Amino acid sequence: MYPVLRGKKVLIVDDDVRNVFAITSILELYGLAIVHAPDGRKGVDMLLASDDIDLVLMDMMMPEMDGHATMTAIREMPRFARLPIIAVTARAMHGDRDKSLSAGASDYVTKPVDTEGLLACMERWLAPAAAR
Repeated sequence: MYPVLRGKKVLIVDDDVRNVFAITSILELYGLAIVHAPDGRKGVDMLLASDDIDLVLMDMMMPEMDGHATMTAIREMPRFARLPIIAVTARAMHGDRDKSLSAGASDYVTKPVDTEGLLACMERWLAPAAAR
């Protein structure tokens, strides 16, 4: 199940280690390699220092540089124009999805994360047909 995901590298940008642990534990079961940045600035630094990250899971509520600011900064760099970024957030108020997509998210999932929904979303963005 989810063969497209096997061997892909995902950067999780989230300041809550419990969330990171929970998502990492699930994703590793499906053969994904996970790296973690505890805040937006470190997330951008990790992307700049690496050329093998296939997808980013971005928390929206972080201190200093939140997910919106981080995605905006990433999208300003042409080399990351096609990098799938999935906003992962506990905020599910009217307009939050549109705000995340406007800031540069490719897609949007809410917390608590539905495992099957997240995996299906990731597979959609990592499938060869999704290449842009």
